[in-house]
Amino acid sequence: MPSVTPAGSPPDDVDALVARVAELERTQQQEDVEGFLALFEPDAVWVTGGGHRLIGLHVIGEFTHSVLPGAMANGSVKYQVEHVLFITSDVVLTGVKQEYLDRRGVHASAGLPSYVWRRRDGVWRIIAGQNTGVPEEL
Repeated sequence: MPSVTPAGSPPDDVDALVARVAELERTQQQEDVEGFLALFEPDAVWVTGGGHRLIGLHVIGEFTHSVLPGAMANGSVKYQVEHVLFITSDVVLTGVKQEYLDRRGVHASAGLPSYVWRRRDGVWRIIAGQNTGVPEEL
């Protein structure tokens, strides 16, 4: 279970956000471009693991269509929500531990992405994301 701040934040919302991150994981594992893009707000901002800032769903979509198909050909990815921070009742940051695995299921690399989710019409979608890689320890 992730750490949550502030204390006493709605557990149903925490569960819903953990489920949304699980959906993000599933869409990447299955290379489901449209499912992945459905997780974003139209005006979202996304910073890729390679350091490119993408502004707006159209730009995020162009990038995703170019990189997600085939991305899991040599492995997979796992996500674990480590922290949930309620900024407001409808804006929340999730801190995630990301692990890329090779074809044998062996650790290949890691990341620590942060996703800012906004709830509109009862649906949590990513409004901002930062996909940050973690250097391998020497």
